[in-house]
Amino acid sequence: MTVRTLVINGLLAALYIAVSALIIPFGFTNIQFRISEVFNHLIVFDKRYFFGIVLGVFLYNLLFSPLGWYDLVFGVAHSAISLGIIILLAKYIKNIWVLLVANTIVFTFNMFIIAFELNLALALPFLFTWLTTAIGEFVVLAIGIPIIYALNKRLHFDKLI
Repeated sequence: MTVRTLVINGLLAALYIAVSALIIPFGFTNIQFRISEVFNHLIVFDKRYFFGIVLGVFLYNLLFSPLGWYDLVFGVAHSAISLGIIILLAKYIKNIWVLLVANTIVFTFNMFIIAFELNLALALPFLFTWLTTAIGEFVVLAIGIPIIYALNKRLHFDKLI
């Protein structure tokens, strides 16, 4: 890993934390609209963004989560698993728009991991919590698709890292 990649990932993690902090406490309940989840779309442009995103999730949950170790385990697992799936899909799907939509679907579906966490930690009903967290994730990522796509035209995320 180059110094440039480390620096970019460090900045991405810091940006994830800063943007997430804007919506405290709505990032830890059964109705979540973590605006910073839009950064998950960066994985579509380069798999090396994986580390910055996962580090950002880990540090944000470590610093701010009222759920403690639950969020460190399940929140990081949700991000790492979902990002890993997209990295695998990107080997076969080359269309950016298709990958952005797939990313939205994968992250939304995998919110069952967060629903399971909230069921364990807070005894919230699993299916209803999966539905509400998935809706929040879907809305943020769906709105993020054209934003990230437009930003990529200007910033060239695939060449930035």
